[in-house]
Amino acid sequence: MTHHILRLPAVKESTGLSRSTLYLRIAHGVFMHPVSLGGRAVGWPAHEVAALNAARIAGKPDAEIRELVTKLEAARKAVA
Repeated sequence: MTHHILRLPAVKESTGLSRSTLYLRIAHGVFMHPVSLGGRAVGWPAHEVAALNAARIAGKPDAEIRELVTKLEAARKAVA
């Protein structure tokens, strides 16, 4: 399975969120933290962004979105 990392412009386009709203949602726990790509570069796993978009489209409440974010971030640690 290949993993694609989306940089900020691609995440903004995919979600329709502005940079400030994206980071506000991260602070509130309803969007995943980015992964470090080295130096000052960060990105988000594409499958995580897609899962979050699908949950939003399905109309999931923020409480369920927070659970999803927690599960997705925990799954990162399981990948070796």
